[in-house]
Amino acid sequence: MRNRLKIESAIGNARAFLEVRREFGSFDAYLWGFVGGRPLQSIRRGMKQVPSRTPVSDSISRDLKRRGFRFVGSTIVYAFMQAVGVVNDHLTGCFRRAQLRARPRSRSSAKLRRK
Repeated sequence: MRNRLKIESAIGNARAFLEVRREFGSFDAYLWGFVGGRPLQSIRRGMKQVPSRTPVSDSISRDLKRRGFRFVGSTIVYAFMQAVGVVNDHLTGCFRRAQLRARPRSRSSAKLRRK
């Protein structure tokens, strides 16, 4: 990385991440707390219907910034939510949509560690 701010933010974000983990037991538990522990299921028929951000990603972004994270805008947070399965934005005609909808989310890693 050439951008000094991004290097500094990576270090600061790592520290903030550890603090979230201490407070919630895991980043997983923190993130799933915003959606009640269940993946958000959307009905999208075309790519133009898939948003770049939502009220939930806005809320998570604001909270992360309040906790000291940087470079965590709502669009980045929403892409992360899609990548980790917090939201199922697969189009209605996609075979993966039904597969992911039928599969329950695994329990939080924090809960698994306690057992």
